[in-house]
Amino acid sequence: MSDRYTVISADCHAGADLLDYKPYLAKKHHDAFDAWAAEYVNPYEDLLADTADRNWNSERRLNELAEDGIVAEVIYPNTIPPFFPSASLMAPAPSPAEFEQRWAGLRAHNRWLADFCAAAPGRRAGIAQILLGDMDEAVKEVRWAKQAGLTGGILLPGTPPGSGLPELYSQVYEPLWAVCEELDVPVNHHGGAASPPLGEEPAARAVFMVETTWFSHRALWHLLFGGVFRRHPGLRLVLTEQGSGWIPGVLEMLDYYHGRLVAAAGNEAGKAATAEAKFGAGLAEAMGKGPSAVWRENCFVGASFMRPHEVPLRERIGLDKIMWGSDYPHDEGTHPYSREGLRIAYAGLPQDEIARLVGGNAARVYGFDLRLLDRIAARVGPTVEEIAEPLEKIPADATSPAFAPGGNVRVW
Repeated sequence: MSDRYTVISADCHAGADLLDYKPYLAKKHHDAFDAWAAEYVNPYEDLLADTADRNWNSERRLNELAEDGIVAEVIYPNTIPPFFPSASLMAPAPSPAEFEQRWAGLRAHNRWLADFCAAAPGRRAGIAQILLGDMDEAVKEVRWAKQAGLTGGILLPGTPPGSGLPELYSQVYEPLWAVCEELDVPVNHHGGAASPPLGEEPAARAVFMVETTWFSHRALWHLLFGGVFRRHPGLRLVLTEQGSGWIPGVLEMLDYYHGRLVAAAGNEAGKAATAEAKFGAGLAEAMGKGPSAVWRENCFVGASFMRPHEVPLRERIGLDKIMWGSDYPHDEGTHPYSREGLRIAYAGLPQDEIARLVGGNAARVYGFDLRLLDRIAARVGPTVEEIAEPLEKIPADATSPAFAPGGNVRVW
């Protein structure tokens, strides 16, 4: 065991500065891009601040992460790609031409991201974006992303109520699951990607905060009950930035319903063994293994800024399932206090467990080379002694929920 931890953040965000996407678009889209960019109004304060370049300034990013004790990162998108509405990647495209433009915008982001990852070999696992409205195009993009070295896999969009998209359990998405299994591409589903539009009233914003993680959790039971993992036992699903404390209870609930739904006929007259069995016709054959078994074999959690109340549940969640994340550069992330975030969560745990939670599991899921990263961590990683010391004083200007008073409140 080393005297320093190799920390990989399984949840970071990046994207190009707005005009820097243009070179990654086909020339036929350049005039339309110029018109779109001229009218685009950025709704996000963090992308207008002086620190916005953390999303695309490679050198600054590497330095700040290293100062925070982090040697590698899994990169989700952050900036809005070309041709999308100001605040939503899920808003339906009103015409085929606009749908084509949005695909072009996502491809521009993916190609920018491939270059951004290549600027720091072995230290960035970029996650490619896709749309669900055209499976042929989605499959092409998955194959391109694999070839381009985006080792983070793909970002699975949500299917919010009102989006017009089939639910994720639909057979429509079978080509996507097949190609991801074939190429060993992780399927990532990030918190916030599946919520329906609620408006801008104060109550709406509060309801969004309360419900957004629940809408993201739905991907788990949709794919479970949809039999996706029976048909594709090599598929890997990662649920990120939606908490982790909810997992044991939800798995118990899903196991309960699964058992009730697939219960065999109870007597010679064919009466159902349970009240719910009449809703479960064909489910046992279509689904295969039960929810907890599928979780153990196929699923992982990007446990961003894991909070102290979640840590005692780690064995029930699975010590090989949890991947800590800093959520850099977001305000809710732990930067520049990631060492303190690790201490408040993991102080007192066995060293081998901490090593898995903060880096080892992410290295396995996303294919990071630990021999390379261990050498970097030997210079900048947090020491074993440092993380073992309980955090007595929370930094006064820390904004992450990792440090929130009353952090024993479970989010879904």
